[in-house]
Amino acid sequence: MMSREKLENNQVWLYVIVLMIAAGLGLLAPDFGGQLDVTISFVIAILMYSMFSQIPFTSLKESISNGRFIYALLTVNYLAVPIVVWLLSKLLPEYPPLLLGFYLVLLTPCIDYVIVFTALGRGNEKIILMSTPILFITQMLLLPLYLFLFIGTEAAEIVDPGPFLEAFFGLIVIPLGFAIILQLIAKKFRVGSKIIDLSAWLPVPFMALTLFVVVSSQIGKLSIYIDLIIKVIPIYIAFMMIMPIISKLIARWFKLDIGSGRALIFSGSTRNSLVVLPLALALPDHLSTLVAAIIVTQTIVELVGELIYIRIVPNILLPKKTT
Repeated sequence: MMSREKLENNQVWLYVIVLMIAAGLGLLAPDFGGQLDVTISFVIAILMYSMFSQIPFTSLKESISNGRFIYALLTVNYLAVPIVVWLLSKLLPEYPPLLLGFYLVLLTPCIDYVIVFTALGRGNEKIILMSTPILFITQMLLLPLYLFLFIGTEAAEIVDPGPFLEAFFGLIVIPLGFAIILQLIAKKFRVGSKIIDLSAWLPVPFMALTLFVVVSSQIGKLSIYIDLIIKVIPIYIAFMMIMPIISKLIARWFKLDIGSGRALIFSGSTRNSLVVLPLALALPDHLSTLVAAIIVTQTIVELVGELIYIRIVPNILLPKKTT
């Protein structure tokens, strides 16, 4: 029987297989694949709950106990990353829907599988886990500000606040609230702990299922946007090459230990694509396909990059000091 740890450690290969199957289905049977889009919101809602249930929101005080790492984490994700993203955006066409997807995905630090990749890269995954409440809260507060700074009033013209807020409330706020309530119950009642333990099995299969329904239902619609998607791929690769170096410099600046430094590198380079995907899908139909495609493309590039990271970060970029 497969353990949860083994499932999590092999999740990237599961996602690669799922992506290939979904792409094949969407291209060979576009009518069937297109019908799956009605399931996207339901699948994402469960995925969001399963991820939020594993974030220790009730231990927020403990999560800020390591002040040096938290300051480094905030510096990387909310100072260094926005500067790099803004500079890289200058290499893209001045097309607001494209830039919206680009900014949505790159300005939000990952709060889920970054923990697993940090562990595989021999970093301090516990310090990342304890920092996830801060990362989630700060990115939700700062994302609208960055969108306004980078896109300006054009962002308001692109985003219809009604469906956007509905998606944010239904696919993020409600699952988040449910997860926090369960964590509070778990502190007093055993049944709450059992539900959270069972929920810990859900993120990997539901992330795979989300990738499947999104890719299979959307890939057949992408032919008219393929020129834009091709242009954004090298920018994503550049981001994944630049951020580990900057993160390493900031880790040294804050005098972090090796494990925390590696964790900082993974956090600065890994993005929150599936959390912002519901916001993209809430856009008007003529925009949602492109914005969602820009976000999912980043996920695909990132998964390949993480396979490289878990070898390069501990062995080359930030190796263990020898005495």
